[in-house]
Amino acid sequence: MPVEVGNLVIAGWTGRDVAALEDHIEELKSIGVQPPSRVPLYYRVAANLLTQADRIQVLGDDTSGEAEPVLVGTPDRLWVTVGADHTDRKVESYGVAVSKQLCPKVIGRAVWRFEDVEPHWDRLILRSFVEEGGKPVLYQEGTLARIRTPRELIAGWRNGDKRLPPGVAMFCGTLPAIGAIRAAPRFTMELEDPVLGKKISHSYRIEALPVVA
Repeated sequence: MPVEVGNLVIAGWTGRDVAALEDHIEELKSIGVQPPSRVPLYYRVAANLLTQADRIQVLGDDTSGEAEPVLVGTPDRLWVTVGADHTDRKVESYGVAVSKQLCPKVIGRAVWRFEDVEPHWDRLILRSFVEEGGKPVLYQEGTLARIRTPRELIAGWRNGDKRLPPGVAMFCGTLPAIGAIRAAPRFTMELEDPVLGKKISHSYRIEALPVVA
């Protein structure tokens, strides 16, 4: 689906379960990330960071990915894919908005029509893996019932309007990591539809560039 994205929005702190959201906030506080001013919180990110590459370059060894469902607006409909909000965790400890601007945001190369999956949205499964010791290790897994619904997130950003404008991509939030938040040389993300029996997956390798002074 070729589409020009002119606006990229990262919706953060989107957990539907308040207790689970507080756990995620505490998880990030453990690595120095300050709590949000409100929830959900919408970060505007440079659209040119969006990519479908299978390899990205980042500065240093303190970055990591996190899988998210991603919405893309076009003139005729709303589309769904999977993405990774790859983030610099060291910078995130003193400025979340700044950290969002420092790494590519990777999305899958396949899409689904939102209307096909909206009726069973909560049953979709989000999953990610990191490479450790040359093998994939489960890093995140859970249903989208744990994240606020797309229409709610769009309305929160659009002052009540539940339609995502054409040319806008919105990352919809993530799930807690299994174990510590950590860097890895490869990140794999999946969005699985157990009702229609289909899956979107994408994997990318991370090349850490040296930090010099």
